[in-house]
Amino acid sequence: MSIPRVRKAVFPVAGLGTRLLPATKTMPKEMLTIVDRPLIQYAVDEAREAGIDQLIFITGRGKASLVDYFDMAYELEHVMDEKGKSLDPLSSSRARYGELVTVRQQQPLGLGHAIWCAREVVGDEPFAVLLPDDLMVGKPGALKQMVDAYERLGGNIVCAEEVPSDKTSSYGIVDPGARDDKVTEVKGLVEKPAPSEAPSNIGVIGRYILQPEVMDALSAHEKGAGGEIQLTDAMAKLIGSQPFHAVTVEAERHDCGNKKGFVLANLALGLADEDIAPAIRDALA
Repeated sequence: MSIPRVRKAVFPVAGLGTRLLPATKTMPKEMLTIVDRPLIQYAVDEAREAGIDQLIFITGRGKASLVDYFDMAYELEHVMDEKGKSLDPLSSSRARYGELVTVRQQQPLGLGHAIWCAREVVGDEPFAVLLPDDLMVGKPGALKQMVDAYERLGGNIVCAEEVPSDKTSSYGIVDPGARDDKVTEVKGLVEKPAPSEAPSNIGVIGRYILQPEVMDALSAHEKGAGGEIQLTDAMAKLIGSQPFHAVTVEAERHDCGNKKGFVLANLALGLADEDIAPAIRDALA
């Protein structure tokens, strides 16, 4: 039996970004820039590289700029064209016709609820989930590495990394089974366990490939850690009935949902940019 291709990706972008206030008071956190492009652009580029055809944004009030960003900027492009300037820098910021779909999450009920809101668009297909806060820098991208693993293993794939033992309460944690290089069998998932109760220090980070049956589990709207509908709890219900693996990808992760991570991401990607890296090094000397 052939493994169906992953064509759709869900981007939960309805959050309020309170850890980055006041910058996020009127601007979605996903529109904050790392060097020369917003966070959402990095996530979309990663999805496209992995072969994703349809981008599903789960939005909320005040998030219109996320969709506008991927529209054609007629006035800007007209002026640039008249002045003989290349439009290449804008090419990745234009969505193809039919590529971008938006769904409203009308209440902030948790990540699991945000994913459930995409159920009608996802349908009966496997799909990816990307959390733009987690900026993943690697070649190939993190999702492409996961898709490659999915095409061999099928089922559900989560992106994972080893986290400090005293930080397990900030992550979904894997109860590990057999391990083969960078792939670990997932025997169970625990959402934000105390260090003394964590089955490992393998934390799930913001990339997933999931089977559509997870929507059935999410439909129960069961509340978990923090009183929210947790994606981890729904994924755990698929273990045993479907293949489930964690993949440790070769990529550098930046948590851009907080001030420290956001600043360090700008520094790291700035130092990786050949045009501005020498000036940054001089300023830091």
